[in-house]
Amino acid sequence: MSEEFGISIRKDAFLIKTFIYLFLIMGAVTMALPYLWMFVTSIKPLDEIQSFPPSLLVKHPTLAPYKDLFTMVPMGRYLFNSLFVAGVITVFNVFATSLAGYAFAKHDFWGRDKIFFIFLASLMIPWQVNIIPGFVIVKKLGWLNTYSGLIIPAMAWCAFGIFLNRQFIYSIPNDLIDAARIDGCGEFRIYYLVILPLLQPVHAPLSIFTFLQQWNNFVWPLVITHTSSMRTIPLGLAVLTGQFGANYAMVMAGAVVATLPMLIVYLMFQKYIIKGIALTGLKG
Repeated sequence: MSEEFGISIRKDAFLIKTFIYLFLIMGAVTMALPYLWMFVTSIKPLDEIQSFPPSLLVKHPTLAPYKDLFTMVPMGRYLFNSLFVAGVITVFNVFATSLAGYAFAKHDFWGRDKIFFIFLASLMIPWQVNIIPGFVIVKKLGWLNTYSGLIIPAMAWCAFGIFLNRQFIYSIPNDLIDAARIDGCGEFRIYYLVILPLLQPVHAPLSIFTFLQQWNNFVWPLVITHTSSMRTIPLGLAVLTGQFGANYAMVMAGAVVATLPMLIVYLMFQKYIIKGIALTGLKG
């Protein structure tokens, strides 16, 4: 009787696992199909794109849309602007939020919990509220259509990073910090030699989230830039769609160029994202 019961349990577990895998495979195919269609369209001649019924097969592949993309549109400049802006913001936010997280987690000072609560409360403020006052401030500072206007205001959007770092640093034993103080280390040296090397599970997902957010940022660059040389990738794609909307292959080539780097980075570091999110909620 017990043997039959055990076989029944194993069958049920197998069926449940099979259903879960089938559901996940269907979800993966559903999400991957638009990317596949986008790439296939970007290497199709115009007559194949307009053929009916549409097909994923490419009879005469061509790289002409990619060549036109970089010759007719300053896509290289758009890529550089996005990489530079997103990279600087990411490096600064990772450094600054880890320092702030260390202070909030391991140091007692007046108003610590109240200040941290204010940071958390700022996450509930819609980002659209900051557009008009942000534009006024940037204009008065003379930062319109400059890298300073694109980068410096975004450096202040770091509440989420402070929260992640604080939650993880709580799990670091105080004995490590006390041992470093006994050895004569100052606070910044403790942060650099003890805390910072342990924050890799947090910095990996935080870097990716910050970089993706700034890479896809459309509204703020649209508000403060007005020349082609300062446009980022999202603005470049909007211009591409407006000027060459009938050239479907070229538009799709631009979308591939804009999304492929982020897709590669995500696939390479997805395990760090999952690990970081799991660990940052353990204490606090």
